[in-house]
Amino acid sequence: MKRPGRPVLAAVAALILLALGAGIAFVLTDALGIRTEAADLPVESPRAVDIAPTVLPPAFDVVAATGSPRLDAALAELEEAVADASATAGTATLAVVAGDGDPADETYTLTGAPDALRVEGASEAGAVRGVYDLALAVRDGRSTAERLGDTVVSRLPFRMADLGAVGVEPDEEAWAAGDDYSHNSKAFEDVILPDAPYIDEEALAAARVEFDDYVDHLLAEGYTALAFPGLLEYLTFSDVGDGTEVYAPGDEHVERALAMRAAFGPMLQSAHDAGLQVFFRTDMLVVTTPLEEYLTERFGGLDTENPEFWGVYAAGLDELYRELPAVDGVLIRIGEAGQVYDLPDWDYRSELAVTTVEAVQAMLSTLLDQAERADREVIFRTWTVGVGAVGDLHTNPDSYRTVFDGIDSDRLIVSTKYTLGDFYSHLPFNDTLEIGDQRRIIEFQSRREFENFGAWPNDLGDLYAQALDRLLAANPNIEGVWTWTQDGGPWRAGPMNLELKTGFWQLAELNTVLAVRLARDPSTDPAEVTADWARRWFSDDPQTVQAIVEAMADSREAIADGLYIGPFADQRVFAIGLEPPPMMWIFEWDIPTGDSAALDVIYAIARDDLDEAIAGGDRALDAVDRMRTRIEGTDASTWKDAALREAFVGALAYERSTLAMLGDYRETVLRKAQWHDTRDPEAHASWQTARAAFLESAAAHEREYAGDPYHPAYNLEAARLGLERGDRDLAMGWAAGGALVLTLLWIAYGVAARTRCVAAWPGARLARAMWVAGTRPWRAAEATVALGRAERVLLVAVPAAALVVSRGILTWFAAPAHLVATLGAWLVFGAVLLTLARVLGGRDAQASVAASVGGAAMLRVALLSFALAPTGPGGYWFGFWTDPIARSAYSTVAFALFAWVIVAGAWALACSIGARRAVGAALAACGGALAAVAALVAVIGLEAALTVWNDQMALLPWGLSRILGITVYLGIPADAAWWAAAIGALVAVVGVVLVVLPGGRRAHRFGGGASVA
Repeated sequence: MKRPGRPVLAAVAALILLALGAGIAFVLTDALGIRTEAADLPVESPRAVDIAPTVLPPAFDVVAATGSPRLDAALAELEEAVADASATAGTATLAVVAGDGDPADETYTLTGAPDALRVEGASEAGAVRGVYDLALAVRDGRSTAERLGDTVVSRLPFRMADLGAVGVEPDEEAWAAGDDYSHNSKAFEDVILPDAPYIDEEALAAARVEFDDYVDHLLAEGYTALAFPGLLEYLTFSDVGDGTEVYAPGDEHVERALAMRAAFGPMLQSAHDAGLQVFFRTDMLVVTTPLEEYLTERFGGLDTENPEFWGVYAAGLDELYRELPAVDGVLIRIGEAGQVYDLPDWDYRSELAVTTVEAVQAMLSTLLDQAERADREVIFRTWTVGVGAVGDLHTNPDSYRTVFDGIDSDRLIVSTKYTLGDFYSHLPFNDTLEIGDQRRIIEFQSRREFENFGAWPNDLGDLYAQALDRLLAANPNIEGVWTWTQDGGPWRAGPMNLELKTGFWQLAELNTVLAVRLARDPSTDPAEVTADWARRWFSDDPQTVQAIVEAMADSREAIADGLYIGPFADQRVFAIGLEPPPMMWIFEWDIPTGDSAALDVIYAIARDDLDEAIAGGDRALDAVDRMRTRIEGTDASTWKDAALREAFVGALAYERSTLAMLGDYRETVLRKAQWHDTRDPEAHASWQTARAAFLESAAAHEREYAGDPYHPAYNLEAARLGLERGDRDLAMGWAAGGALVLTLLWIAYGVAARTRCVAAWPGARLARAMWVAGTRPWRAAEATVALGRAERVLLVAVPAAALVVSRGILTWFAAPAHLVATLGAWLVFGAVLLTLARVLGGRDAQASVAASVGGAAMLRVALLSFALAPTGPGGYWFGFWTDPIARSAYSTVAFALFAWVIVAGAWALACSIGARRAVGAALAACGGALAAVAALVAVIGLEAALTVWNDQMALLPWGLSRILGITVYLGIPADAAWWAAAIGALVAVVGVVLVVLPGGRRAHRFGGGASVA
């Protein structure tokens, strides 16, 4: 049978390479998974109520009460509320009676007359709640007799809050820096010492005062539980084995745990005795160095799918409840962990290790068995950030059912955020809260981390009311709420407003009040609660209160339009197996992003409503201006505290500066993307106009607020990185066009050099040799045989220069990390292959390989230059992120041409040394390139290397590595670079073995002065 000719083999090879390229393009598109679907968003309708005059309270005379410390505390709060009122009106007697019903029953009836009130509680809890409600009425300027004749029942009995700002030092310098994105509150940092005696008693005494004040505040507002950070710090694992298997005798972890119990145990007991359930709040997995070593030795690693593994933690909980009986249970999060949550130099750290259904079920089954034995509860948070098999547990009903299938315990409480995602606006309500047979609680956040940490007016009452109405109607198993009064996000990268301590924390306090009052009575009008809040903190004057509540009714429009790009935010977006948040152009908190992935996709989704996307910024400013007009129009003398009026005005000025800057930036990035999309000169002109406006408003924003701990300027570093690269796009497009023309002329010169007249021109033989060898590598030897020494040097120099220029253009000549990686790989590949060609085949074989690789590389350069020419690298990446057809076509051809470089080099070499050794040489070159670059990345550190690369290329959000880490967010194993280096080294070794094995054919070598016309 006649063997197929080499052109036929080349055609077959090309088809195979194109097929492989198409497969890679398919996998790439599938991996990106960028798609959208309609979102069922709540329609907010905030409003202001007509303000009634403040009702002055009577001076109370308690004539009868069933004495107890809890009731005494409630009566003290009522007495203090009356004392804080501007005046009193008459007197009233108060009798308080506690029944012998369920100790947890808060039901009470208010009877008697306005001047002779009687609180009859079903139990002590009800009696106490009745007195606290009278105190709330006094503080809110409402009549203490408004519930006369009513029996008051709390709809949701479980109402938990976080620790607030207790133990957090209001360090202006730390907040002013604005670069600490740690999620750790550093609460009690001055109390807990690194060495013995481990506790600073003076600092502890001060923290105890803060803690008691906060507990009193929560009880007065109506909360019934407290989430207290910590767990492992209080455990000695004395119940594991003989008591010394985890911590050896004398281990400082034991001494620290004992000191922590002695210090914080009395605080927790006092909160419990005052009427708050106490839950330790912890990540899982949480370890210390000795504990991790013990678990690794016993179970062969962090085997979280093994129930016996969790038995160690269950034993720790047995110890905890025995030694700290005030603790009512644990609150567990599995979905976030790592350095951003840990304290530096503190050997208690979290690991993102519970990532499978089996691991979650093993953990819950074991810990729930322990909770049933100990008469305690386990609160399990469904919150996850997309990592692992349970990465969508928070938002996917199917995942929820899968995880909780077969877990049936009345000691389990499942805690879930009310939004289908994180605490953003423009999100549906979380439908996973509508399913399941488990006890459920709903999470709310007062100091909205993604909406500038509560530093701006942000009345969430209507949204909270809608959420509770829908979810309570759908699921009878919901029994409570958990309000994040202070926590969430980085503590020191935003405004320093610390509850009860410093800053304008009263703005966020409104949402804390709304959450608890709506939980007690979902039929409550949230607008009335806002009015109560305004009377409590700001003024008794009806006109001033009216202005405040009307301003708060506009607050959501400013936030929802100013911080979100509506046509994008109103869609559910999916990408790389995750569901990106509806903000994205600010990633995260205070970092307007400059990356192409987020901004180009936002534009692509919003492009049909581009004018609307841009107009949102103007509407937000209009809303802020209305709020400012109302607040500034109030009479300063009518405010209870002139400083609070100044704080309100200052907050609105800060909001306007920020939203004006963001409005200019949104138009800048959207118009830039529009230019990449349409190549319309008018879009380019609009982009430049918006860019100039942004630079001006950004400079003004930073002049006014940089270094202000209470009103910090936004972090514009990522935005400027994106701007700098965008500014070069037009020039890079022209440069790419020039490179494309020169490359095509060079290729055409090589094609034309077959004619006798052109063949004699300068460089014609070189161009012809590269064209022939690059497209028909089996003819490389005859194409290069007549080349002189200088021409053979240029066989390497010309394509190398083209590669450097094209990659430089791709990176805006601003990303040396990318050039080091890509050009370094080319350098190693070329050096290894050419060296082996010279050693194995001689100088002529080396030249034929150089011509084949260089000629094929010129084709790859031409393709890249063609993609870059229209609008530069920005347009290249715009197409990559937003146009799946163009991306797939380009990826298919680009991969085929890249692979052809390797095939061509090996084919040319095979003509001199035989196929097996040529393949070995190519493998050695490829493996060496991979090993070298991967090893360099591994030595630097994968996360650090990716961070530097991404900062320079501006492809993914700049904040990603500073918050979660690129490797964590994308699910890249931390040791992936070492594995890549090992694989590369293995491939190289295999290649060398193929080269040095004896046997095989020695192919014909060309010599003499023959040439190819």
